[in-house]
Amino acid sequence: MMRHLISAADLTRDDAVLILDTAEEMARVADRPIKKLPTLRGRTVVNLFFEDSTRTRISFEAAEKRLSADVINFSAKGSSVSKGESLKDTAQTLEAMGVDAVVIRHGASGAPYRLATSGWIDAAVINAGDGTHQHPTQALLDAFTMRRRLVGRDAGLGQDLAGKRITIVGDVLHSRVARSNVDLLHTLGAEVTLVAPPTLVPVGVGNWPCEVSYDLDSTLPKSDAVMMLRVQRERMNAAFFPTEREYSRRYGLDGDRMAKMPEHAIVMHPGPMVRGMEITAEVADSGRCTVVEQVANGVSIRMAVLYLLLGGNESAVSQTRTEESK
Repeated sequence: MMRHLISAADLTRDDAVLILDTAEEMARVADRPIKKLPTLRGRTVVNLFFEDSTRTRISFEAAEKRLSADVINFSAKGSSVSKGESLKDTAQTLEAMGVDAVVIRHGASGAPYRLATSGWIDAAVINAGDGTHQHPTQALLDAFTMRRRLVGRDAGLGQDLAGKRITIVGDVLHSRVARSNVDLLHTLGAEVTLVAPPTLVPVGVGNWPCEVSYDLDSTLPKSDAVMMLRVQRERMNAAFFPTEREYSRRYGLDGDRMAKMPEHAIVMHPGPMVRGMEITAEVADSGRCTVVEQVANGVSIRMAVLYLLLGGNESAVSQTRTEESK
């Protein structure tokens, strides 16, 4: 494993499969009465969040505590950042405290890369989302969910997603989740199609390793997984589509559209969902929707990433089985 996890594009196929396989081992910990491993005992991890977050922050915190790390939660609101302190000063403050890893979410694309390569801090850096750039652990948990559902929990060990057809629908322009998933799914051998209004397709998408379509109905019958993206109103500075009703009519997923999907196909969403616009309650609450699974799998994936970055070279398989035998 590399020293940092900044972008899904940095992962090789072997890196990604190793993380997914390690996450399967970490998922076993969640099934035990005491959901703890001593792997990171004595290590300090800081959750450095400059943007609001619920799922990602709580998921990372749960992962860190299950690995017995000491956890420090840092929120920009109410901190020295709100008084004008720079990222450099914040990083050097953390360095003085002797932290071993920093999980950072930042509104500026490239902030985690800057933190990892600047020399300000001698700690592993994990990108928990930066602007509209990358969110690698989200892509990993999505791939983990797909592999479990489409290949199998045990059959999937050591396997990638070769030949699987994944459709990503919605606000691709503002979505770091879409960018990360395109990179990772391509690395894992999947065929990715982006579906969005022309106004929500990024410039330069022709260079991405995926196909682009503007017609959702034509892509659904040949999709193994359909991932709906949230329309990110907070990042929009213009009218990218006429009305919410028009967007929902063209690009929303309802029961009729879900019926066009193959029987084995799943529906995914990174959350939070805007019900009634991008996805209906009927679809969101159906057995084919994996939103709750994705949240649970996020803890396992983040445990795996932290383990591989900080836990040394010992096999996660032997580590978890030794703990289970105690």
